[in-house]
Parts: sequence; structure tokens; C-alpha cells
Amino acid sequence: MSQEDASGVCFLEEMDALEIDPHFAMARRERPLSRIKLLYGDEGWLVTRYEDVKLVLSDPRFSAVAAANDNVPRMTAVGKPVDTLAGLDPPEHTRLRRLATPAFTVSRLESFRPQAVRIATELLDALREAGPPGDVVQGLALPFPVLVICEMLGVPYEDRARFLPWSDTILATTAHSPEEAVVALEEMKEYFRHLIAERRRAPHDDLLADLVAARDATPGPGESDQLSEDELVMFASVLLIAGHETSVNQIGDSCFLLLRDRHRWELLQRRPELLPKAVEELLRYVPLVNGVILPRVATEDVEVAGGVIRAGEAVFASTAAANRDERFFDRADELDLLRQRNPHLAFGYGPHYCLGAHLARMELRIALGELLRTFPALRLADPPEEVRWRSGLVMRGPVELRVTW
Repeated sequence: MSQEDASGVCFLEEMDALEIDPHFAMARRERPLSRIKLLYGDEGWLVTRYEDVKLVLSDPRFSAVAAANDNVPRMTAVGKPVDTLAGLDPPEHTRLRRLATPAFTVSRLESFRPQAVRIATELLDALREAGPPGDVVQGLALPFPVLVICEMLGVPYEDRARFLPWSDTILATTAHSPEEAVVALEEMKEYFRHLIAERRRAPHDDLLADLVAARDATPGPGESDQLSEDELVMFASVLLIAGHETSVNQIGDSCFLLLRDRHRWELLQRRPELLPKAVEELLRYVPLVNGVILPRVATEDVEVAGGVIRAGEAVFASTAAANRDERFFDRADELDLLRQRNPHLAFGYGPHYCLGAHLARMELRIALGELLRTFPALRLADPPEEVRWRSGLVMRGPVELRVTW
């Protein structure tokens, strides 16, 4: 539970399971611009109302590049590198994003859908053959997004015993030390240097090969869109981490919520056409991040939420808090699979809107849709309060989710 000191600064602490920090609701009501303290770095500002969050995420006076220093507050031991999409401002951010966008277009991802459905079907067939009870996390939520991003990016799935621990360590809050996080990042970067060298020795048909080709291409007159070698290595590392961490936990969280209150599972069984709408509502409702991430730093004084963020000060825009804004969402604290109006901010807003949003939506719809089709009688094998949750990490999700059918 988060605690405030005598001066009103709130220290954000890890929450249990899928509970949302009550400080967010209090801040929306009483202090839409509040001071917070995190595990690392100095104090910063927090905005929690929907329109204020959109402002901070889209206004060029709030810089992502300026947030990449050790004094800026953060949840994780490793700070935000500047040579990634999340750590850049336009026009550098625009340049790097442009190089990756072709791999994440709706048409290209839709062409991958049959392959993704096959992956999900094979995983669920194996889960069913092993017999009840089964674990949805190890049987579907974890391997499915990992297999998908591995096939897209060109990373050997059999290497997951190496890169999954690196990913968890890099995104740790308290589960690993800062020293361990730095080592994990360097090991992952070295791993990708090896894969990149392979792409230069022999042709491959994958996203990593496309990025290597973009890096090595001779620029035309007036062109300056090439990746640097460091950008290439870091970009590939971030794509692997972001390409599975969010979906793994979102699938697990969504399954838990649908089965905890089983009338929701039964509703989707009766009306499978509601699945796309249900996915959007689960994205809105689930507070996937434990705390806040991706700060911005003001480059000049900016009026926000009835106060002023001074030049050089850090601010966090909590999309989880904005997605529960009572001013914008009717019955915001309820999970309503029939919700009609749902412009949630789960994928962010503005220039840094999630590049993989369509991929994440596709994975969630396929995973939940195939699970509903394969296991219509699915239910939790244990009481909800006995489900074990990941701790000491940025992303929230069940360690395991035992089910029967």
C-alpha cells in the first residue's frame, strides 16, 4: 500500500494481485497533480486524470530523452536507454519508428494470423492431452506470445531459457539487484550481436533480417534514416522484451478475471461475437504495470492539472489511473464486457503510441478465443485468493493459473 509522508509526497509501493493503487483514485479526486517517490531517483510529479495524461503523453514540451538519467525517478533498477523508441523524441523517434512500422502494419500482421492461430491451437491441444488440472500460464499465456514474437523477429524459441530470465531481470523492481539488471541487459545485447552477425552471413526471412538490411543499406541522396549499430542491437532487444512481456501477463490476467467471476466466461461462451469488445475492456481494466513507468521531463514550465510542472522536473502519466477516470468512463471501476464507449489508453497516446498495439490485440483475441472454443467448461482449480502472483517486477501477472474442465 502506498504511503504519504508529512509533506504529502506519496511513495508508490507494489500492489497485490490486480489491485489498483488507491492513491490514483484519491489523486484524481483531490490532487490531480501530486508528488510521488519511487524506488530509484528523485521525486517527481504524477498526473492521473484522462485528459491530463493525454496532454503529457502528446505535448512536445515533455521530453522522453531528458528522462534518461539516473536522477529521474523510476521503478526499475536499470534506467531507460536513449537508443530505444521509448527513450527518443521526434524527429529521432520518428526516424526509428518509421524503420520498424512496416513489420507491424495491420496487413502484415493479419497475414501472420493463421500461423498464430495454429500456434495457439497446438498449445491448447497439448494442454488438453496432459489432462486436468492444467496451468494456463505455462500452457498458453507464456509460450504463445513468446513463440509469436520469436517467429516474427527471428529469435530461436529454444533460447527462451536464456532470454526470458534476462527479460525479467531487466524489468525487475525489487526481484533483482541493479547490478544483476545491468548484466542481464548487456548479455541480451551480446546475444543479439551474435544473431545480427548471423543475418549478415546468410539470408533470413524475418524482422531482424529486415532491420539489419535497413542498417546496412547505402542511404540515398538526402537520406538519413539508417540505424546505428547500437540502435539496431538495442531496438532488437526491446522488441523481444516488449513483444512478449505485456501479452504474457495480459493473457494471464484476463483469464483470471474471466474465470474468477465465471458469469463473464459464460457470457462469452453464449455470445462469442463480444470477444473484441471484451478484449478492449480487459485492456482498459487491467492495471498491467505495478506502479508507473516511462517518465517525461518538462523542457519548459507547463501548466497541467491546475498546477505548474517546472522545466527540468519529471512527470509520470499513469494510463492505468486514466483508464479508471470516473469523469470519462461510466462505472470506471467495473469490468463491463458490454461497455460501448471505450477509448482507453492501455497502449498510450501521442507519438509513443504502442507500435505493437495491433499485434497485442490479435494475440489476445486469438488466445482467449481459442481457449473459449477448446475449453467451454473451463474453471479455476483453486480459490481465487490462492492464486500466486509475480512480485518484484514491473508487469503484473499470475505465476501459475491452475484450471480444470
